[in-house]
Amino acid sequence: MALSLMPMEKHAPIGIFDSGVGGLSVLRHIREAMPNENLLYFADSAHAPYGDKTEQAILDRTLAIADFLLQKNAKALVVACNTATAAAIKAVRNAYPALVVVGIEPGLKPAAQHTRTKMIGVLATSGTLSSLRFKQLSQQITTTTEVHFVLQACVGLADQIEKGELNTPATEALIQRYLTPLLEQNVDTLVLGCTHYPFVRPLIEDIVRRLTSNPITIIDTGDAVTKQLVRVLIEHQLRETNTPPGTLTAFTTGDLPALKTTFFNLLGLQPPVLKAGTT
Repeated sequence: MALSLMPMEKHAPIGIFDSGVGGLSVLRHIREAMPNENLLYFADSAHAPYGDKTEQAILDRTLAIADFLLQKNAKALVVACNTATAAAIKAVRNAYPALVVVGIEPGLKPAAQHTRTKMIGVLATSGTLSSLRFKQLSQQITTTTEVHFVLQACVGLADQIEKGELNTPATEALIQRYLTPLLEQNVDTLVLGCTHYPFVRPLIEDIVRRLTSNPITIIDTGDAVTKQLVRVLIEHQLRETNTPPGTLTAFTTGDLPALKTTFFNLLGLQPPVLKAGTT
């Protein structure tokens, strides 16, 4: 059952969640834009990846995590997972109509604005690409702009990033396998349609340079999500204005030392990491 929402205060934290560590790429943007905000990060690593789960399973996890973060007095919820946004954000908004809820989109709109050839490659999970939300958005944009999206499900890539294998031969081989057919179709824009993928962006850029001499624009949607979050917080008069640096606390359903290591390796941060009490 959904929790009753108490009136929110500016100093209350923002809850950010992902199936694992991919949402840290969004957290990075949020901390840079709003250093005064108190943040909660939830990594559902025991249930990752979401990309191969049913929509009902993803919906159940998302609602359970929303309940958990609301118990921690979150004033806003950022669904920093493309797959969870596609499968469950409508249900979260229905369950908590008074809560600020911001989801992540796979970057199709900004890609359509940047492309010159109207050929756009999309790297994402199978769950994102097969979701009704993604299909509707891509069809809408195609109809209005005549761009063509070349879709590539990157099976196993989020898993490699979860394990911290950002620059290993296995990860490089996966990325090259997924990029090659896109570049062969002369895409000039690449959408990183999973929050995990920005952490291997340097490797993606290196492989692109090896495979083609054509300029390729890469779209990472973390910045756009942050701008939307800032706008909505201001609109609801919930933007933290105190000058002290905000706090950061992390929760996980998975291994505590693993998330601590990932925070340090990816962001150079050492926040407290606690066990999450969701089933």
